[in-house]
Amino acid sequence: MDNAQSLPPGQNAEPGFWLDTSEHRSWLKDQAVRQLEFFSTSCRDEPGFFILGYDGSALPNKLQELHTTTRLVHSYALGHLVGFRGAERIIDHGMAYLNSHHRDRDHTGYLWALEGDQIKDDRKLAYGHAFVLLAASSAEQAGHPDADRLLSDVRRVLDTHFWDEDAGLFCDEWNRDWTPFSSYRGMNANMHSVEAMLAAYEATDDEIYLSRAGRILDFFTGRIAPAESWRLPEHYTADWQIDRDYVGDPMFRPAGTTPGHSFELGRLQLQHWDLSGRPDTDAPVAARRLIERALDDAWLPGGGLAYTLNFKGQVANASRFWWPVTEAIGAVAALIAMDKRPEDEIWYRKLWTYANETLVDHQNGGWFPAVDDAGNIVTSIFDGKPDIYHSLQACLFPLSGRLSRMLPL
Repeated sequence: MDNAQSLPPGQNAEPGFWLDTSEHRSWLKDQAVRQLEFFSTSCRDEPGFFILGYDGSALPNKLQELHTTTRLVHSYALGHLVGFRGAERIIDHGMAYLNSHHRDRDHTGYLWALEGDQIKDDRKLAYGHAFVLLAASSAEQAGHPDADRLLSDVRRVLDTHFWDEDAGLFCDEWNRDWTPFSSYRGMNANMHSVEAMLAAYEATDDEIYLSRAGRILDFFTGRIAPAESWRLPEHYTADWQIDRDYVGDPMFRPAGTTPGHSFELGRLQLQHWDLSGRPDTDAPVAARRLIERALDDAWLPGGGLAYTLNFKGQVANASRFWWPVTEAIGAVAALIAMDKRPEDEIWYRKLWTYANETLVDHQNGGWFPAVDDAGNIVTSIFDGKPDIYHSLQACLFPLSGRLSRMLPL
């Protein structure tokens, strides 16, 4: 396909680290701005957001899910922090919609999905509430006037219904009225809760967020990952035993392990270590092992990362989605920020070269969500371009040069 655009001249061959060059940093900034511009058309005239097609046009689907709303708020709060003009409009729109539609006035908490004014999925999910906390925390850093209220509300819901103090982990899902929905426990919701709590800690300095994030990380990176050859099983029973027989939704709760989540959790481990004052612990070693294992297991012939693996690290689903590549970029950039090693730079260049040649839409903006083994766009899995969250962070996190959250650039 005629999509590829080379990185700035000379970067592919020059020694050293791309992130030390003004050319690469300028390119990352340009890529971030192009994404922010592309998704700026997401706002409806009415409450809610459009799903955008490949060319940026609005798709007819009016379904609005909680993670999409909150990720847009978070992403444009990051955009605001790096000086993107117009970010405030998206933040305002998303914050208003969270309050007017997602917030459940009858039972508290936040509803998963709506279509117009109709509730389409009234479950209360830890995964969704983690993103509410992330949106509130990022909005707080961006100075939004409603951020404090949202932070207080979602904190109360998480404390009351999701946090299991004995386990030091979050349970997953409830019916709308907070009656039990299932006994399922999962790594994904807890991982995104770590992400959200670290952001909340940076926004508020409340130590409870840092402490709880540490307890979750201790479970997954201190206990589970070493016993599983540094792979992370996704699914657990009510008493937090690995559920190796679990077969859920093949897209959103696939069996086995998901290497993209190892990249995310490895980067979050480093962020937590950094925010904790870089204590003399094994946290950096654990983060590196998670990230390196996932790269070695999941990198596919011809490029790209497999979506899922079995428990032995063999490829189970070879679909090449955009988001594992974005998360690998962020994770490797964090390793480079911690300790510049030539082998990390090799991966950083390999990942960005593949992404640039196959996933970045240089014509319209945004990233294509899936490609085949030849790099051709796959259109049967996602409607349009799902969101900006993963790919924007792939540009901004490396630019920050920090393990914790970024400062204005």
